[in-house]
Amino acid sequence: MKLILPFLLLLSVSCSAQSADFIIVKKRNKTLQTIYAGNDIAFTTTSGAYIKAYINGIKNDTLFLQEFVINYLPTTFGTYILDTAGSFRYKFHYNQVKALGYFKKKGFDSKGSGASLFGGGVLLTLASGVVYIADRKKFSAPLLIASATLGTLGYFWAKSGGSGLVIGKKYKLVYMDMSNTKR
Repeated sequence: MKLILPFLLLLSVSCSAQSADFIIVKKRNKTLQTIYAGNDIAFTTTSGAYIKAYINGIKNDTLFLQEFVINYLPTTFGTYILDTAGSFRYKFHYNQVKALGYFKKKGFDSKGSGASLFGGGVLLTLASGVVYIADRKKFSAPLLIASATLGTLGYFWAKSGGSGLVIGKKYKLVYMDMSNTKR
């Protein structure tokens, strides 16, 4: 009897588990990231909304998200505490994801530097034009050409700055259905 009871307990406790659906981010058939339920996600939708939320589940090609509203509240000591004021629940089809993430690199900001270079180039080009109109003896053609070139370079540098992974030609999302039911 002592041997049969543990054996019956081990036999009667059976557990079946099924892995949940997930989404894979691919770049030229190479997996970059896997998105599961329980992760946080930040993306821009096709309508232009930026969503940063928690993934409650992924099922039938749909992301079930929960976004928390967090406020800073002052205390009597002059400090602040974080308070969750509420949450919103969203459902998005995975094809409604236009760009993944809002990646801000630490350190050098190429987008801001490009914008500064563009603004300085435009300002110097306009100033050279004013000098040309006012006093042609002090006008410097190499300065005009250099400032226009730097403005153009700054424009393209600012445009190439990190805007996340834009879904399209280079990056694609692949939905992995792990259900056993046949459709």
